[in-house]
Amino acid sequence: MPPIPPQLHFPSPYLRPSSAPSIARSIEMADGARIASFVYGARTDATPVLFLHGNGEEHGIFGPAIDVCVEAGHHVVAIDSRGQGKSTLGSTRLTYELMADDALAVLDELGIRRVHIVGFSDGAIEALLIARDHPERVASVLSVGANLTPEGVLEEPDWNLAENVAQLRDWADAGWDSNGGIDPSLLSPTPDEASAAADLLELMLLEPHIPAESLARSAALRRARMRPLHPQAPARHGRLRAAQIDRGIAAHQNTAHPLGMRRTSCSIEAASCGTLDRPGSRPRSGTVPNNHHSCSQSS
Repeated sequence: MPPIPPQLHFPSPYLRPSSAPSIARSIEMADGARIASFVYGARTDATPVLFLHGNGEEHGIFGPAIDVCVEAGHHVVAIDSRGQGKSTLGSTRLTYELMADDALAVLDELGIRRVHIVGFSDGAIEALLIARDHPERVASVLSVGANLTPEGVLEEPDWNLAENVAQLRDWADAGWDSNGGIDPSLLSPTPDEASAAADLLELMLLEPHIPAESLARSAALRRARMRPLHPQAPARHGRLRAAQIDRGIAAHQNTAHPLGMRRTSCSIEAASCGTLDRPGSRPRSGTVPNNHHSCSQSS
């Protein structure tokens, strides 16, 4: 029996950055992955801002937020995470830790030591890992939609993550025979695209496994706060189940990550950039449209 065509889970239309990047480079990692890396705005005395996107997305989804940061005088670095956007997957098994290391390698290649980090979804998890393991590299963190365990993903009623991964695997492994009248390169998705999408979504099924107490050891997260973001959403979207503040650390303890969030433009407004480098200031909460969510911020 032919496999069931998988339904891909794309973000809704979104606004990309309104200006061209000043740098667009493909930076090679040790395992052969090439990470598409983009810089927006001129180098200034202000601390640069690093943007890390969500699963299956690309850096352009942060378009309005990148614009705001550049207008506020910040140098912006935005990357397409491996296997997504213009970046390749490489030969190493995909993990959040690996993608966090990719981000640091890109900063090293660009000669940037310390950054403010804005992360959404998978990027939010990577932001927490970087802040925990490399606090000297982090000026502040805006972590939107991070979960510490796979159970933190709250699925939509009409979209089952495990079933979608299985359909993608079946489609990729169907052994399409061009001699039988089907050119695999014309299928949507192609077998290779289906395999790559399955790898990405499976990451959400299996990871992360971040002990909440491990975040307490990070100087970069020590003054983190959990704040609500202004909801502009249909009631059907999920809410975070719990936000545990432990010794001043914003711990996303088994918090729910609504997959519907991935359909948004993820426009984080001026609050994340407008006050970053002012003496005595702290980042304000931003706005993420089309959902109820929380935001971990440290400064």
